[in-house]
Amino acid sequence: MSGPSPTPAHEPTRQRVLRAARQALHVLAVELGTPTEPGTPLFGSVQNPWLRRLPYLVAFGFAVSLLPTTITILSHDYGLNGGLAGALATAQTAPLLLAVTRPLQAWWVIFTADVLCALALTGADGVAGRPWPWPPMVIVGYLALMVALSLRERSRTLIAVWLTTGVAGILFEPRTPDRSDGTWVLLFVLTGVVLMMGATLRERGDAQRKLIEQETISEAERARRTLLEERTRIARELHDVVAHHMSVITVQADSAPYRLSGLPQEAEEEFGSIAATARESLAEMRRLLGVLRSEETERHGGPEKAPQPGIGMLPKLVEGTVRAGVPVELSLPEDRVPLEPAVDLSAYRIVQEALANVVRHAPGARTRVSVTTAADGSRLTVLVVNSPPPAPSAPLETTGTGHGLIGMRERVRLVDGSLDTGPLPDGGFRVAAQLPLSPPPAPAASLSPKDSGSV
Repeated sequence: MSGPSPTPAHEPTRQRVLRAARQALHVLAVELGTPTEPGTPLFGSVQNPWLRRLPYLVAFGFAVSLLPTTITILSHDYGLNGGLAGALATAQTAPLLLAVTRPLQAWWVIFTADVLCALALTGADGVAGRPWPWPPMVIVGYLALMVALSLRERSRTLIAVWLTTGVAGILFEPRTPDRSDGTWVLLFVLTGVVLMMGATLRERGDAQRKLIEQETISEAERARRTLLEERTRIARELHDVVAHHMSVITVQADSAPYRLSGLPQEAEEEFGSIAATARESLAEMRRLLGVLRSEETERHGGPEKAPQPGIGMLPKLVEGTVRAGVPVELSLPEDRVPLEPAVDLSAYRIVQEALANVVRHAPGARTRVSVTTAADGSRLTVLVVNSPPPAPSAPLETTGTGHGLIGMRERVRLVDGSLDTGPLPDGGFRVAAQLPLSPPPAPAASLSPKDSGSV
């Protein structure tokens, strides 16, 4: 008479349990068979060369010390055959050198050797009264391996290694209970502690490294944003200069037929085309300026309507700086020098920013501002030099945004000049700019016969 068959109600539950067990075994096999960054040495990204060599030295020290110790204990204390003891000891210790670059592969070799050693000791004469299934030297080598493993592998892999270690000890427990003194429990607990501590240190190091990388990226983005802000501000200021010239072109082209008598019809049409093109260019510039202007500027009264400053307004700028507590000496050319609008504006802004830096970082320091022209009339030299601040005073700002020097460089680059800045030996600071008095030559455009005929 056959026994009762399983009820349909119990069958789905049993299938779900078996399916869950198969999935767990599959995940365990995948984690134990998928190493992280195989071949990459531990501490391989460290700059210090001694720290990069440290894992190799530690692994070599453990392997050299544990190999003869393991052979001696297995052969003399446990009574294992000498050849077998040497082979097992080599398999248990030599892979520690591999653990520097491939700790998971080293674990497979060492764990297999430890299990085979436990099985071999079941028939040895000297096992009675000694630690089993894991002798002391096995525990030491295994824990050293766990340190390397925890610094490299994922958390799921470490959990799989820890559970596999515990399962192996549990399976050995009922085999020879009279010879087991609980070393599998000790290894299981110590393995979990070492893996947890190593994983915590690794995650903390990864977090710090990502934070440093993010700070580096943020600093680069901040510098790029500062540069773009300065270029936008310069573009807004130069709009007035260019718009003035375009307006003059438009007026001259529109009034040419009325000012010049006897113009042929073709010439009048050409002047009309020039005026229309200039008006379109002005409209495009205004649209571009609307994009460049910030919402905050528009919200506080719209675009500025004051004329752009030049070196002729430097005395007023110096006067305001003197009232702020900075003694400034100003030296300008005796004769009025005709300057390009962009050069005139750049010279004023460079002096303005240099004096602002003196007020912020060296309050009370004596400052000399000199604007001179070269003997051949080819360039304008702007020099701002300040002495060290008085001893009792403290800087109003200890850190800066970096806008000042970036803005100076952009303005000098705009007019094809040069800028030299830096501290002086006595503790002061110097800003020297060389600006050409004539604009840089524009590249010659090659016109085809068709293009030249349409002008």
